[in-house]
Amino acid sequence: MKEAIHPDYKVAKAICACGSTFETRSTIAELHVDICSECHPFYTGKQKLIDTAGRVERFRRKYGKQK
Repeated sequence: MKEAIHPDYKVAKAICACGSTFETRSTIAELHVDICSECHPFYTGKQKLIDTAGRVERFRRKYGKQK
């Protein structure tokens, strides 16, 4: 490897959208993530359902077959 071309790999603080924080290592000092092990359904066992039926119906009305 060449000398002095790689960025510093240091301890970073990761902040989740749910509010939890944890430390990891990165070239960036602070990371903002959308989901973590505290709020991910796979790890928590809780399923968060998002209602998309309204979106699909709106899409079909807007872009459905034109007569």
